[in-house]
Amino acid sequence: MTYSIVPPYLLNRLAETDDERVSRASAAARRSLLVDPPLRRERAARTAARPTAAAVPAEAGTRVNRIISDAQGQETLPGVTVRRETDAATDDIAVTEAFDGLGATHALFLDAFGRNSIDDNGLPLLATVHYGEEYDNAFWEGSRMVFGDGDGEVFNRFTASLSVIGHELTHGVTQYTSALEYQGQSGALNESISDVFGALVEQYNLGQTAGEASWLIGEGLFTPAVQGRGLRSMLEPGTAYDDDVLGRDPQPAHMSDYIDTEDDNGGVHLNSGIPNRAFAIAATTLGGPAWNGVGLVWYDAIQGEISPTATFSEFARLTVASAEARFGNGSPEHLAVEDAWQTVGVVTHE
Repeated sequence: MTYSIVPPYLLNRLAETDDERVSRASAAARRSLLVDPPLRRERAARTAARPTAAAVPAEAGTRVNRIISDAQGQETLPGVTVRRETDAATDDIAVTEAFDGLGATHALFLDAFGRNSIDDNGLPLLATVHYGEEYDNAFWEGSRMVFGDGDGEVFNRFTASLSVIGHELTHGVTQYTSALEYQGQSGALNESISDVFGALVEQYNLGQTAGEASWLIGEGLFTPAVQGRGLRSMLEPGTAYDDDVLGRDPQPAHMSDYIDTEDDNGGVHLNSGIPNRAFAIAATTLGGPAWNGVGLVWYDAIQGEISPTATFSEFARLTVASAEARFGNGSPEHLAVEDAWQTVGVVTHE
């Protein structure tokens, strides 16, 4: 099992190119792809079931507790501890960005949803920076965030995007709540939920309304050499990038274009565009801060009676029920969620 922000199809495309303009990036992508399979096997056993919330001293309360480590270009975790919660900032920008990003994610979940860290019991937030040699990815390892530095030609450092940090930490939240299986539609929902709350972390940190937000995941990850705005667009799946090296963003935006494939755990990074768009449509229809409306609906749904093998249609029914329970039958929130799932073709018009 691997919860990486850059999908394998994009790294494969980069690894196979013979374009001399990105020769360094191509080599970095090949190395990154070699790193991922052992990590996938190692994580499979750890993420197969919901873990038990960690015991945290009562005096810790709801304060964030962050520990940042430095892998120093190696592939051994956790690395050397370089900053704890009470330490002064260092001059390492990756350490600072990771520290701040963990704090921003903790703030969203606590302030908007009343959730005390990933496990809702004050779990310390751990991260490792400078992982591997020009490693072109970031991932949730089952207990910590891990960031590569990128190759400098196609990818910048992975701590530079707050939506990426929020996305990967949300895999931890899913681990402690719905435990959605990372395969097929439940796997695409797993990815989509991480995109949803990754976007909300960024929006909450910037104080943006749904209408002001970019709805991009991974904005700032690409270097200026890439024709692209980010890894994914939640509002307009399939439009995030269109580059002569990386190709065109392949995400579908509607169930009529759903991609049946055995690659990428059954297309988890591809088909996540469909529920992503449902959330973004509902949020922009309602306007205002998305975490106060549809965000609450999605959060209620992942904590409710959700099956680890939930399909899109099952999750749609859960979110509609959650919207009705929280905001009332026929409320703007209830109707916006219903209409959004119809717009993306998951629920048919009655």
